[in-house]
Amino acid sequence: MLNNLIPYILSLPIVLLALSVHEASHGLMAYKLGDPTARNFGRLTVNPIKHIDPLGFLCMVVFHFGWAKPVPVNSRYFRKPRRDMALTAAAGPASNILLSIVFAGLLRVQLLFVEKFFANDLVNVWSIVLNGIGEVSSGFRIMAVLTYVLYIGVVLNISLAVFNLIPIPPFDGSRIAYTFLPVNLYFKIMRYERIIMIVILVLLWSTPFLSGLVSSATSGLASIIMSIFGISGEHAANYNLSTVLVFISRALLS
Repeated sequence: MLNNLIPYILSLPIVLLALSVHEASHGLMAYKLGDPTARNFGRLTVNPIKHIDPLGFLCMVVFHFGWAKPVPVNSRYFRKPRRDMALTAAAGPASNILLSIVFAGLLRVQLLFVEKFFANDLVNVWSIVLNGIGEVSSGFRIMAVLTYVLYIGVVLNISLAVFNLIPIPPFDGSRIAYTFLPVNLYFKIMRYERIIMIVILVLLWSTPFLSGLVSSATSGLASIIMSIFGISGEHAANYNLSTVLVFISRALLS
C-alpha cells in the first residue's frame, strides 16, 4: 500500500512548484503590463499557500492535469486589453515550459553522474528485472529516486502547460484565443466557463480520446525538450533513463 503511494509523494514538491510558478507568472506579467491587482492580493510569490486549490492540486497529483486558484486580473489597467490579456494568459504555460527545460537540463546532468559513478548498478538493474538476481548499491537507489523526481519535473510541467493551452474557457488558451474572436462572442462564451470547465473535466476523466490527446501532446513535447539535451532515441542517456525508470517501477512503485 505504501509503495503505491510513493510516486504521488515524490511528485508533491514538483506539483507545488509547477502550480505556484504558473500562477505567479500570470500575476507578474499582468503587473508588468500595468495591472497591480495580483500584487495587491499578495500573489506575486511562489509560496504555494497563496495559490493552491485543493481539488486542482489533487487532480494534478493523481491525474497529471489540474489547476490552482486563478490570479485576479483587471484588464481595465491594460493599455491594450486584448493583447495584454493574451500575454498574461500565455505567461503561465510559458513558465511551465521553461521549468520543464530547466528540469531536463538537470536530468541530463544527473544521468551523466549516474553513468560515471554507478555503471555497474545500471547493468545489475537488468539482471534483477530479467532474472531476479542481483543487487544495487544504496547510493544508486538514492540517485534513482532523484532521477525520477527530475523526470517527473519535466513531464508534469509540460502536462500543466498543455492542459492550460486548451483554447476553451476557463483555460489560459481561451484568453489567448480571445485576441482572434469578436468581443461579443468571447464574452457570451465566458458566461458559461464554469459549466464548460466541469464538462471538460468529465470528458478528460471518462473519454479516452480527449485524455489520450492531452497525453500525446505532453509526451511529444517532453520528447522534443529532452532531445535538446540528448535524452532521446538510441542515445546512451535515454537508455540509462529507461533503465532507472524500470528500476523505480520494480523496486519502489510495485
